[in-house]
Amino acid sequence: MITKTRKKRNYQSLFVSAFIVILTLGLIGFLVVSNWKINQRKSELMSIIESLKEEIQTLEEKNAEWRAGIDMSQSEENKEKVAKDQLGLKKPGEEVVSIKQEQNEEEVKQEEKKSFWQKIWEKLNF
Repeated sequence: MITKTRKKRNYQSLFVSAFIVILTLGLIGFLVVSNWKINQRKSELMSIIESLKEEIQTLEEKNAEWRAGIDMSQSEENKEKVAKDQLGLKKPGEEVVSIKQEQNEEEVKQEEKKSFWQKIWEKLNF
């Protein structure tokens, strides 16, 4: 009888040991797979972070260019240039010279063919 109980205990202890080993291997496998997935996600996020940093840098450069443009447009020299070029204004004592463009030969011929009344009609219609 003693041998039967020892064999039973040996089978039980063998079964418990095998169960613990399988459970431990399963836990280790789960942790390895989880770690691998976490590292993959981390590398994806790092690449996204790098691309966003590059985008931020380009946007900051554009922002700096625009701010410089705003500062330049608000300077007195630029305001004076716009007033002279676009509005035709002048400072006291300055003279403004405007250059009239030459007409093409075709335009001149068409103007000569028009009657007096056609020319007046065009002036009235702008």
